[in-house]
Order: sequence, then structure tokens, then C-alpha cells
Amino acid sequence: MRTHTSPFSGRIGTARADITPPVGIFNRNWGAATGDVSTGIHRPLTATALALQESNGGSPLLLLSLDLGWWRTLEDEWAVRAAILNTLDIDESRVLLHLTHTHAGPGICIEDADKPGGTFIPAYLNHLRNTCAHIAREALASARPGRLEWGYGKCTLARNRDLPDPAAPRVLCGWNPNQPADDTLLIGRATDEQGALIATLVNYACHPVTLAWQNSLISPDFVGAMRETIEAHTKAPCLFLQGASGELAPREHYVGNVDIADRNGRVLGFAALAALEEMPPPNTDIEYAGPVESGAPLATWRRARHQDSERTCALESGIVPYVLHLKPLQSLTEVKAQLANTSDEFMRERLRRKLRLLRSVGEGPHYTARAWGWRIGEALLLAQPMEAYSRLQTELRAAVPDRALTVMNITNGSYAYLAPREMYDFDQYQVWQSPFTAGCLEIAIDALHQWATALP
Repeated sequence: MRTHTSPFSGRIGTARADITPPVGIFNRNWGAATGDVSTGIHRPLTATALALQESNGGSPLLLLSLDLGWWRTLEDEWAVRAAILNTLDIDESRVLLHLTHTHAGPGICIEDADKPGGTFIPAYLNHLRNTCAHIAREALASARPGRLEWGYGKCTLARNRDLPDPAAPRVLCGWNPNQPADDTLLIGRATDEQGALIATLVNYACHPVTLAWQNSLISPDFVGAMRETIEAHTKAPCLFLQGASGELAPREHYVGNVDIADRNGRVLGFAALAALEEMPPPNTDIEYAGPVESGAPLATWRRARHQDSERTCALESGIVPYVLHLKPLQSLTEVKAQLANTSDEFMRERLRRKLRLLRSVGEGPHYTARAWGWRIGEALLLAQPMEAYSRLQTELRAAVPDRALTVMNITNGSYAYLAPREMYDFDQYQVWQSPFTAGCLEIAIDALHQWATALP
């Protein structure tokens, strides 16, 4: 009987670059905002790459985590990801372009070039393309023998944000103190052969919406202070991986005070450090050592060297398709007409999002969604572009309890919410924003459950 941390043994490399945009760039991310452009920088935005490769070579896995919000169009996202794929001449299943989902980031839609501050966007997107391709190459070139091990912890930063409106028959998007929230925190620790840290990974589900319409500063939200807190202790780069956070956000959010964003980040950072500290030393298991008779019969455990297997050294990747049903949707022509006849800025923002979403999913009865599945040693990583509710991760982790399982939203694109079937009985943003019918989340869970449980 042993505990284990689902290790991977192979080659590991990292690279990082600054992707802070120029002050004055278009950054209207909130319909309630009164301004269109950024007026300063709270904390720099970064792009961090992690490269994994089997010891005997072979095609690598590349994971990039960027301090950005969400893609408005398929074309903008693909231009950046294709630059990585083309530079490395690598299969699409082996690259993940993940956004940490800050809501205080710059505009990253080329169609907004005509907006105030939009003249910065084309050059900024070109900078993103070049930077991501560069750090992907650099991470792979820096790879050295090492181990990636995992440990679970807890953090109370995330709270349920589906609050029944006390004054109307609808559900508001804000803290609901009467509903529980998934507090699972997964830590990845990459070390070299001498046990020195190469990188840490933090997988946690919580919307970065501390800073809202009152704020005009570019910011990674709580992710910045979280990263600073961890890296001050570890002296190694930290990648944040946004989990299935469709209904999760900090208790204190929708503010303009950057100190609150930093405090939220330290809450998560200290929880991650606690989980990191609790992990056994690299390449070590905790194994049962038998009973000791004392005043009570005592069970004893001891540290033992981890025994690698073929699974420990393996990397696999694949793309998991699943078909979602679309609601009866307005046509592109109808939405364009509404946009042309609406002056309320918050309604214009909703219609712009609807228009771009329609272009992404099409006007047919079905849409084939895709998720990316990686096996990293004995651990699993599932990433997809939707904003799934946390049930996606809680049910999948329950299905494979003996494996460390990373679940990620906003990866290789951005589309719409996947809310539980029962939420479709309510008037709420995550339901009416989504083009998918009730049952969409359950379809995704079923498809990914089949993939995860079929692996040897």
C-alpha cells in the first residue's frame, strides 16, 4: 500500500516572456464600463511555456499559459496557435494555448481595430504570435532530464456565483453564500535530476473577475499576486491553469481596487505553497511500514523511492470530439440588425458577443466540439475551449481517483458556457449566453469520461 503523485519522468523545459500591451490599448471587457482604453498597468502580463518530452526523444507536448481573457474570433486564436504548430512542425493534438481568463486584459480581436485604442491591436496580436512561437522553441531547447509530480490541496478562494435575484425571477452572476464551491487545488512540481525546481503548475477553478468595470488598468487579476507569492518562495516559474470555473469566482469581486485582487492572489498562492510543501520529496512515495505496538496499536509509514514504470515515462495526446445540440438561434442578419439599432452600450456588448459566437458555432442544428486529452506519465490532462461548470472536473476526478487530473477551460479557443441541465430552468447569463441546449455539460462529461477511463 502506497501513496503516489502520478509522476512523469522525461525531459522538461520552460520559458517565459512579457506580453504586457501598450497603455491606451482598447480593453472594454465589461458592458458596464464607462471607458474604452487602458490607463496604466497594475501588474505585467506574461506568457509561460512548458515543454515535456520523453527521455528517448519523440514529439514533445507544449503547454502555454497566457495572462489574457478570451478569444472573440476563431481566426485570432488560430493565428497564434498555428504559429506555434508551424514553427515546431508538430501535431495539433500536442499544443495547448491556454488563457488564464483575466477580465482586465487588452482587446485581442482584430475586428476591434477601429475602436478607441484599437490601433494597437494588430501589432499586439503580431507580437503574441511571434512571442508564443519563440518561447515554445525556447522551452523545448531548454528541456533537461526531470520529473513532474502532482499533489492535491484545498483553497477557499473560489465561491459559487449563481445568486437568485431577491427582486426578480432570475439568477444573478455573483456570490451565493448558500451554495458550496469546489475547493480542489492541484499542484504540479517539476524538478531536475538534482531535485531543483524547474517549474510549478497551479490548476484551480476561479474566475479572475476581481477587477471589473471600475478598473482601467491592465492586470492579470489575482493570478499575478498568486504567481509572485509562489515564485518568491520557489525561485522557479509558475504556470496558472484555469479550471472548470463556470460558476466560481472570489467572494469579493467586481471592484476597482487592485489591492483586493492582490489579496485574492495571495490566498491562492499561500494555499498552493502549503500543498507544495506537503508533497513528499522528488522521486519519493510514502509507503505503509507496518504496525508498532505501543499504548495504542500504531500504523507507521515511511518514505520510499518511487519505482518508475513504462507508464511513468510515457506521453500521449489526442483530440476528443463530441456533438452538442444548438438552440434555435437568431441569424447573423438578425443580430447585425439589432446591433445597428441599439444605443445602450451594455446591450451592444452583448450583441457583439452573440454575433461572434454565431460565427464560431454556425447556424446548423449541431456543433462538433473538441477537447484535448494528454497522458503525462500516470497523470491526465483534459483541456477544452468552453467555460464549463465545475461539475466537469468533480465528476471526472471521481471517475479516475488514482490519477492526478488537470481540467482546463479556455484552451485552444473560447466559445460559450457549459452549464448543468437543471440550470436551464432559470433565467441566467450562463444559460442564455450559450448557444447550446440543455444537456451540453452532461454530453461533454460523458465523452471525456469515456476517454479518461479507457486509458490503461
